[in-house]
Amino acid sequence: MKPDIHPEYHPVVFVDDEHEVISRSTMKSAETREIDGVEHFVIRVDISAFSHPFYTGRQKIMDTEGRVERFKKRYAKRGKKSAKGKAEAAAKAEVAAAPKAEEAPKAAEAEAPKADESTEA
Repeated sequence: MKPDIHPEYHPVVFVDDEHEVISRSTMKSAETREIDGVEHFVIRVDISAFSHPFYTGRQKIMDTEGRVERFKKRYAKRGKKSAKGKAEAAAKAEVAAAPKAEEAPKAAEAEAPKADESTEA
């Protein structure tokens, strides 16, 4: 390792309201505390892994400007449209199948004379 390019690490205590984490860091503070005969810098933090809502399971959904309600309304409408769309698609399929059903007898009639000609020969 090259000398004089690495930062100095100091013993620190990260403190949120209820919990303390003893570690080493490059951070310093004016407040110090002695733990096991070693002077530690005290770094106050607002949120730690012990108090963060994501890690504690106390996470809340923040509903700003009614976004959740707008989302529910939007997809509720889509659900209704999809039911209408399914009915329309079924009706279109029936209409499309009707000409094919009419063409089938015509195709059979067209093939019938050919079959008669082959039997006559």
